[in-house]
Amino acid sequence: MATFGLIIGTRGFFPTELCKEGREVMLKVLESAGHKAILLSPEDSPYGSVETYEQSKKCAELFKAHASEIEGIIVTLPNFGEERGVADAVRLADLNVPVLVHAFPDDPAKLDIAHRRDSFCGKMSSCNNLYQYGIRYSLTTLHTVDPQSESFRKDLCKFAAVCRVVNGLRKARFGQVGARPAAFITVRYSEKILERAGISVESVDLSEIFGRINKLADKDIAVIAKLKDIKAYISTKGISDEGLLKMAKFGVVMDRFMEDHELVGTAVQCWTAMEEYFGIVPCAVMSMLSNALKPSACETDITGLVGMYAMALAAGKPSALLDWNNNYGDDPDKGIIFHCSNLPQDFFGGEAVMDYQAIIAGTVGKENTYGTVTGTVRPSPMTFCRVATDDYSGKIKVYLGEGEVTDEQVSSFGGYGVIKIGNFQGLLHHICRNGFEHHVAMNLSQVADALYEAFTTYLGWDVYYHQG
Repeated sequence: MATFGLIIGTRGFFPTELCKEGREVMLKVLESAGHKAILLSPEDSPYGSVETYEQSKKCAELFKAHASEIEGIIVTLPNFGEERGVADAVRLADLNVPVLVHAFPDDPAKLDIAHRRDSFCGKMSSCNNLYQYGIRYSLTTLHTVDPQSESFRKDLCKFAAVCRVVNGLRKARFGQVGARPAAFITVRYSEKILERAGISVESVDLSEIFGRINKLADKDIAVIAKLKDIKAYISTKGISDEGLLKMAKFGVVMDRFMEDHELVGTAVQCWTAMEEYFGIVPCAVMSMLSNALKPSACETDITGLVGMYAMALAAGKPSALLDWNNNYGDDPDKGIIFHCSNLPQDFFGGEAVMDYQAIIAGTVGKENTYGTVTGTVRPSPMTFCRVATDDYSGKIKVYLGEGEVTDEQVSSFGGYGVIKIGNFQGLLHHICRNGFEHHVAMNLSQVADALYEAFTTYLGWDVYYHQG
């Protein structure tokens, strides 16, 4: 799943056999979780450990040689460890990836000179040195922990997610398809603030998209293949062949736009140019992209897209962009989420069907609004996240948390569901008082801890972590 640089810290006052055991255990745990480790060999240093400056340099050179592979660094301390050696190795490698500091626990029955570790103490010294060096790092839930324990396995899973989020966002390239709908000043954002965080935006006018579509023949191999994909993805009963052909051509052009510019996600103008001048809604194609972990947000909401992509990276599952849309009776901790919709099929358990966009059908004509993905969001634990750029502070700000999609039913069109969040009213107050948008990104998993660690420790964003 991930490739980690592994640093085995040691101090000469302690038996080196502890490093042998620690190396074997850690490699076994990493391998069982599907991860790969890059570390010094026993020929490079005693059991591949790092203590001296020469060993730090040797470790750093090894990491540099594998810089394109290494997604994070794990520091493990089978004994007290040489804190400066650890910090030097990380600094000299200069990979700018997340770092996890781990320490083995002592056995209270084995505190003699031949068996004691003192990693409990050594971890503090290693963290102190990393702090002095200006190196950001993550911690395990327990101060000292057996790598074979369930607690560490969860830490490792979270750290891998943190690495995916941090490394992914620092080089993310998103596509904005069309201009912001005139009425939606809610979704304004600062490209410059995002660029400073490593996030780039490639924009294209809708006229260019339509022009490229017009150059595609109905029998183009790519169009025929995309049409087949659409019909396999969702029930298209009652949708005209003409409308489906337009969707297929739009899908081909979107795929090529993303491939040509190496984009990881898109935000698309919809209201109402797409319907008036092309005759479909883009929802089904966007749904397919999101379901394939290439998130696509409506109404050119680029910062909403950032949240979608971050959660897709963390969870390895599709994200969606929704409205905080309605109250649910008089229950203060429940609400209704809704969009019209382009939600991925994963949110519906594969049961969504294609329909028309009921909200704007009266304005542009029902026949011009086919292509929505309609159904009830399946019950599931979920994570919510909203990313925004604040021009007044020049910073990226976020709120996030966890809740659940319940099995309660409402009657609606589009994509919708009932959610429950502890102290939901407090969250809503935070959203309104801090000027956040009405859109929220969601993922049917629970990855808020990983997002919070990635956003705060490594990206330096301002984050409100809602606790129910």
